[in-house]
Amino acid sequence: MMASFRALVRKDIQLFFVDRRALLMSFAIPIAIGSFFGYVLGGQGDQPNASKIPVLTVDRDHSAISRQIVDRLAAEKALATKPSSPDDARTAVRKGQAIVAIIIPPNFGQDSGRAFFGPGLKPEIAVLYDPSHSAERAMVTGILTGDVMQAVSKEMFTGQTGRQMAQDSLARLERSTEIPENDKKPLEDLLRSVDRWNQQAGGSLAGGISRGLTMPYTTREEAVTARRNTRYNGYAHAFAGMVVQFVLFLGIDVGVGLLQQRQRGLWKRFRAAPLSRGVLLGSRAMSAAVLAFFVVLVNFLFAGLVFGVRVEGSLAGFLGVSAAFSLMTAGFGMLVATLGKTPEATRGLSIFATLIVVMLGGAWIPMFLFPQWLQKFTLVVPTRWAMDGFEAMTWRGLGLEAAGAPIAVLLGFGAVFGALAVARFRWEVEG
Repeated sequence: MMASFRALVRKDIQLFFVDRRALLMSFAIPIAIGSFFGYVLGGQGDQPNASKIPVLTVDRDHSAISRQIVDRLAAEKALATKPSSPDDARTAVRKGQAIVAIIIPPNFGQDSGRAFFGPGLKPEIAVLYDPSHSAERAMVTGILTGDVMQAVSKEMFTGQTGRQMAQDSLARLERSTEIPENDKKPLEDLLRSVDRWNQQAGGSLAGGISRGLTMPYTTREEAVTARRNTRYNGYAHAFAGMVVQFVLFLGIDVGVGLLQQRQRGLWKRFRAAPLSRGVLLGSRAMSAAVLAFFVVLVNFLFAGLVFGVRVEGSLAGFLGVSAAFSLMTAGFGMLVATLGKTPEATRGLSIFATLIVVMLGGAWIPMFLFPQWLQKFTLVVPTRWAMDGFEAMTWRGLGLEAAGAPIAVLLGFGAVFGALAVARFRWEVEG
């Protein structure tokens, strides 16, 4: 019986390596797609040529304040700014040629200065954005807030506009009858102090001292992984996702191959040999698991040699996750074979189901982009655990204990799939 088992396993592995389609689906395609997604997801840590957010700026004011705002936006590392006109900016955003357009209205400098010192009408900066890029819009708006605040405050406290504005505000304050007398004196003291500061700062500016309100803090950014010298590698996530997807496709091919054997009457011959269903399904599952494990290792080996993907965590944990996922894939393939009736219909439905679980598992896009309820729901999807396990063992650099839960869950799914396959097994096609 064991000789028959080994012969069937050896035959399946040999057939796999002479099948050009199987080799293409298992190696060339996941490597190509994983390389593309890895580059899009940031590649090997911080890259000098990382994409910037394209932003169009429209200055309809041409004041000292508006020019400072445009200059500060152009100096931002995360933005790629370009001047434009109102109509062209709107057209570019509508066509997807720009993500955000910032339009500074006429008289913005004067109006913002009055609103800075008192209850004047606040001018509006129009922010046109592509609705499919709401995250980038929020980022640009935050940057704009800081740049506007710094430009307006600097001009109000140290510029010619600020000196004139303080004097005009003092004159209006003296003529005003709407402001209570008990409020006039503190406001008058404030404006006179601003005027004195402005006059004093005029000489300091020549010496290179830039005044005005600035952010009262700086940030120190630190990417946190289990090991201090471990850097995020987008290729690790991309290759994990493509390995999960195309190894599951391999499982589908295994199951459909069994169906084709049954359709051709080979199962009847195996039964007459005699071979038990345990030997038939077990040998096919073993060969599928061996091939799946090999595919995982080859793809990650390529990612390591070409893109620097490393097993920063536990090597034993990585091999354990790979083996558990391979066994789960084998069980999935056996289940496909026993649930389907015809190879054609089974392949289509299985591919559809696989794409759904791959998508839910975070193989295409990072899991944090999912809504919270969906992130919790995906805990019942085996691909989620495979992705978590591969990422924990590669760029996150976690220890063997972090692989325990993914391995256990994947083995559990494999056992359930295998048990269902045995229960559903039929030697002949049911009418």
